[in-house]
Amino acid sequence: MRPVCGILPPKILEKLAEADQPDVREAARETLAVAADFRQNRIDTPSLTTPARPTQFVLTRTVYDTDNSMALPGNEVRGEGDAPTLDGTVNRAYESLGLTFTFFRHVYGRHSIDDANLPLDATVHYRRRFNNALWDGSQMIFGDGDGRIFNDFTLTHDIVSHELFHGVTQYTAGFVYQDESGALNESVSDVFGALVKQYARQQTAGQADWLIGAGLFTPAVHGQALRSMKDPGSAFDDPMLGGKDSQPNHMSGYIRTALDNGGVHDNSGIPNRAFHLTATAIGGFAWEKAGRIWYETMISGQLSENCTFREFADATANTAKQLYNSGSELTAVEDAWRTVGVL
Repeated sequence: MRPVCGILPPKILEKLAEADQPDVREAARETLAVAADFRQNRIDTPSLTTPARPTQFVLTRTVYDTDNSMALPGNEVRGEGDAPTLDGTVNRAYESLGLTFTFFRHVYGRHSIDDANLPLDATVHYRRRFNNALWDGSQMIFGDGDGRIFNDFTLTHDIVSHELFHGVTQYTAGFVYQDESGALNESVSDVFGALVKQYARQQTAGQADWLIGAGLFTPAVHGQALRSMKDPGSAFDDPMLGGKDSQPNHMSGYIRTALDNGGVHDNSGIPNRAFHLTATAIGGFAWEKAGRIWYETMISGQLSENCTFREFADATANTAKQLYNSGSELTAVEDAWRTVGVL
């Protein structure tokens, strides 16, 4: 079953669906209804296998526009190599897809989502006031936001890269989108979304803000981002969103719930913090060593679809040892997972 993965925790939308402002309330309700429809119509697929690895890197981007309708993928508005359009949303999606492809090509030698030059398709202006960004199992979908709580979902590179990495996970570890494996699915998308943003800015681990979705909220919201990898639970504090960011930063705060597939967007804070601690302990550009450890772990073929935090922690430690022997990198990985209560 292909997962439908969105950047927003459903409980934020559920709270907004109770808002006093009719436009905010209706936008949230419509977004929730669309998400439910996507889940209901998911496609059963066998486990995905990567075709033979090509010898050349081929970037093929196509951006579609539904013109605020629900007809996917929409009309093609910019293909690979086309000149920029007059639509900033189209151009941002196109450039972010290219940046993410370039990052994985230059840093990890990966050929697109499937490592076999899979074309990158994205739809923008999906429906009206749609408050989410989605990976539906085959393409990326971006809403314009309602303009009251959320801005355009293409505004930041990390959101686009986050959704694209859900596709990478689909072709590699294949984490089931439920409980700890689902939280890992969300976490690795945050990790590589953050790394693409840092790569674009040429920031070291110490210089980066480690925020996911900074700039997505309008000034009406008391919050700096959707999530903080450095300090899970601190990204926002606003009654419109249901109060304070509820991400735990330690296993002692792990949230056991039937909501959001077992709290995948909340509990991802634990492995997110472990990655931040690893990256800052190692220092330098986070994509070079910490990111390499996480990436090689994802493609190792050793992770189960129902991987637990402990299993993932052990796997990252094993990868660190294989890559860097028993040096400071291994110590950084093990110390990070101990700090968040996983080891």
